[in-house]
Amino acid sequence: MDLIPSQEDVVGLLRQTGALRNGHFVYPNGLHANEYLQVALAMRQYQHLKTLSVGLSRKVRANAEIRAAIPNLSVVAPTGGGIPVAYGICEALRAKQVYWAESEDNDRPLHFRQYFVQSPGEKVLLVDDIFRTGRKLRELKALVESNGGEVVGLAAIIYQPTPKTPDFRDLPLFFLAKLDARYSIDAESCQLCKQEIPIESVWI
Repeated sequence: MDLIPSQEDVVGLLRQTGALRNGHFVYPNGLHANEYLQVALAMRQYQHLKTLSVGLSRKVRANAEIRAAIPNLSVVAPTGGGIPVAYGICEALRAKQVYWAESEDNDRPLHFRQYFVQSPGEKVLLVDDIFRTGRKLRELKALVESNGGEVVGLAAIIYQPTPKTPDFRDLPLFFLAKLDARYSIDAESCQLCKQEIPIESVWI
């Protein structure tokens, strides 16, 4: 596999590890989809985590502004699947530090633990395993900026946009593969429901 794995390599790895599956799935936000994706299933094996995070780090490093900031760069993630990716990217880039924001449940806003506060003007790369709805990354960006940090880019192993995915047009976005799942906003508009294909609930 190349130092930056191709779209085909990444998708093949996800399917091989069961991280990407075809079927009929409903997500907690009500969206119906023909694909299930959980990158953490692939990252259970360290060699796969290293392959994916090093490949993504090389895409990040190609950006001149971020490359210049690496000695003082913070790699910040929401809790969950983003944390191992953040550590992998930080190690590959030799960036300054890693930390994360968390929430007690999905209905509460992200927050940093005590003393996890950005320095004024701190350069921050936001990282997650999947960029799907973008809700966590958008919330995390606002949190970092409210503490005086400067977000310089977004990075995710997989970009899988939905009809609700926001556009961070002012920031560079780095990803290894883009997946175009077919989404429906509810059961009434879902073709898979109309075909009576068995449905599986996604729990996170």
